[in-house]
Amino acid sequence: MPRKTAVNAAKDELLAEFQALVSDTEKLLQSSADLAGAEADEMREQIHSSLKRAREAIYSTKDALRDQSKAAVDATEDYVGDHPWQAVGIAAGIGFLLGLLVSRR
Repeated sequence: MPRKTAVNAAKDELLAEFQALVSDTEKLLQSSADLAGAEADEMREQIHSSLKRAREAIYSTKDALRDQSKAAVDATEDYVGDHPWQAVGIAAGIGFLLGLLVSRR
């Protein structure tokens, strides 16, 4: 279960970053006609900061998902290495069921 909560937390963080990015972009679009000089520069800096946070959130989420998938692959490899005949039986059973489902269509 800790994996699912970590994935959900990462997903929520990423969603919040994108919502902030969208909000800042909408603010820029709404006020771009009225902005001049320093105000425009400040708004662009806010957008740049939001993009940077969103990019960092994407990279951290990508790294977390890569680590979790590597752990799943390692666990699968360990199980298959420890129980090769059970793994073959499970794979054959799944293949048989998929074959039945495909042949019915």
